[in-house]
Amino acid sequence: MLKIVKTAALCSLVTLGMCTNAQAAIEDTLANICTIVQADDKGELRKKMKAVQDDYHLKLQDYYTGISCDGNSLIRTAMLSNAVEAGTLLVKKMPKAQLNEPEQDGKTLQAWIAENGLQSNPVAQALVERI
Repeated sequence: MLKIVKTAALCSLVTLGMCTNAQAAIEDTLANICTIVQADDKGELRKKMKAVQDDYHLKLQDYYTGISCDGNSLIRTAMLSNAVEAGTLLVKKMPKAQLNEPEQDGKTLQAWIAENGLQSNPVAQALVERI
């Protein structure tokens, strides 16, 4: 009985260690995604998203809410940086339902766009078309 308990405890510790290492690896992989979006580098953004999907089996919707670029989401950062190509790619890759959900500050993207007067931004227009 004691051997089973020790084995279970060891397995739990190994699993926990692997999860922590995997999370750190994902964070390292996504470390410069804000810079990529701000630079409007659609090709590099596409490569980064593909690498995360291939290596960690995560889609954009899985890690989008966990990324903050100076307090803004990736799509908001794209609009503020006038990164049309990267922002449009992000809008196309996100599920419609998630585009309508409130973000970290409790505001939806559409409410935030209206509040900041960004309705004429091409990324905002792509968002309206998608929704």
